[in-house]
Amino acid sequence: MSRRGRPKQFLAVTGRESLIVQTIRRLAHSDTFAPPIFVCNNEHRFLVAEALREAGLTAGSIILEPCPRNTAPAAVASALVAMERDPGALLLFLPSDHLIADDAAFRKLVAGAAPAARAGKFVCFGVKPSRPETGFGYISAGRRLEEAAGCRAVKRFIEKPDLEIATRLVAEGSHLWNAGIFLFQGQALLNEMEALEPDLVECCREAVSGAVHDLDFLRLEGRAFSAARDISIDHALMEKTSSAAVADASFDWSDLGSFSALWEASEKDSAGNSLTGDVILQDTKGSYLYSEGQLLAAVGVADLAVVAMHDAVLVAPLHQSDELKSLVGALRAQGREEADSHATVYRPWGNYRTIIAGPRYLVKEIVVQPGRRLSGQYHNHRAEHWVVVEGVAEIERGDERLLLEEDQSLYIPVGAVHRLRNPGDAPLRLIEVQTGSCLAEDDIVRLDDDYGRRGPADENS
Repeated sequence: MSRRGRPKQFLAVTGRESLIVQTIRRLAHSDTFAPPIFVCNNEHRFLVAEALREAGLTAGSIILEPCPRNTAPAAVASALVAMERDPGALLLFLPSDHLIADDAAFRKLVAGAAPAARAGKFVCFGVKPSRPETGFGYISAGRRLEEAAGCRAVKRFIEKPDLEIATRLVAEGSHLWNAGIFLFQGQALLNEMEALEPDLVECCREAVSGAVHDLDFLRLEGRAFSAARDISIDHALMEKTSSAAVADASFDWSDLGSFSALWEASEKDSAGNSLTGDVILQDTKGSYLYSEGQLLAAVGVADLAVVAMHDAVLVAPLHQSDELKSLVGALRAQGREEADSHATVYRPWGNYRTIIAGPRYLVKEIVVQPGRRLSGQYHNHRAEHWVVVEGVAEIERGDERLLLEEDQSLYIPVGAVHRLRNPGDAPLRLIEVQTGSCLAEDDIVRLDDDYGRRGPADENS
C-alpha cells in the first residue's frame, strides 16, 4: 500500500479521504490556524497540491526539500519561512499521516497548550496508552505547569521499549505515548536550536535565504540543506531541552504504522474483519482485507493482513508487521519497481495506470482532471492511440485542433507534436495504447508545460 512514490498519507486507508486530506481539513479552522506550511520532497509536490485542492484549502507555503533530512531541519526551515510573515508565530509541527478521531478535541488541546508555548515551552502531545506498544516512544510526565493547566513538565523521553518495559510503563499509569506532534514559538525554537545544533540552523538559514519560488512551491537551496545534520526534532531538541512539556490528549490517536494499527482503527464486521473494496469472506475472522479493485476472496483464515493492489498482493500475519521492512528491502535488491512505485502514477494534471504491458505495446488508463492539460510533447520511439471512454478531450496534433467525445479515437504517429486537455467540468478518462521500440516515460520530449517541468520526462515529474 504505502510505497516511496506514494506513501500512506496519500492513501485513503481509513475511509474515503486520504490521511493528508483529513489532516488539512483538521487545520481548516481560521480562528485557530493560519494557512498551513507543508514540507515535502520534490516527488510528492503535486500530490500535496492535489490534496489541498481536494480539501479546498490554500497553503501558506509548500517547501520542497532537495534531499531528506529528518524532522529537525524541516522544523527549523519551516520556522524561518513562517517567521518572515509573523515573527511571533506559534508553530504546530505535526505529521500528515496520523489518524485523529476527534478534530474538535484536537483543536481544544492546541488552544489549551498555547499559553505554555508562548511562555517558551516546547510542548509535545502525549496520548494515554491503551496497550503495551513497542512501536512508539513514551513520555514520563511530571508536575502540572502554572502556565497551562493542561500541560505537565517532561521528566524524560523513553525510546521505543521492548514488550516487557512497555508493559511496565503502561501499568505504572504515568507514561504517555509520544504522538510526534509539537507546539512551540518560532523564535524560541531558533534560539534553543542555535544553542544545541548551531550548524544545522546555519545550514537551514542558507537554504531558506537561497530558496527559489517555482509555481506554488518554495525550493530550498540544495547545497546548504544537504549539509544539515540528518536528525529528528526529538533527538535534536526535545530530549535535550530543559523546557519540554507535554499536553495530555483526550482523543483517540494512531500513527497507523502497521497493519495491526490499521485494523484497530477500522470499522469491523461481526467476526472482527476490516473490509475495504470488493471482498468476499467465508469462515474468516480477525483479519484486515483490502482490495484496490479486483475481487479478493478469503476462506477459513484468521488474523491475516491481505492487501490486493493492482500490481501486487501481500499476505502477512496481522500482528507481525516487523518483517515487512526487510521484505521491501529484498524487493529493492531484486530491482522490483513494486517496492517503490504504484501501478497508478500521479501527475499535476491527473493520473495514469498501466493496464497491461508486453513486447512493443503498452496499454494505460489516463485520467485528466477538469481544466488541466498535459505538456506539449512528442515521442521519438512510439506511436499512441487514444480512445475516449468518459468526458470530452481537446487535442492538439500538429496544426490540428480536435474535440473527441466518448467512443471516439485518435492516432498520434511517432514524432508528432501533440497535447491533451480536459475542457469539461468532470474528469476525462481515456485508454491509451502505445506501440513502438521504446515505451519508457523518458521518451517524452516536452516543448511547453503548465507546471514548470522542462526537457525529457523523468521518474519524478
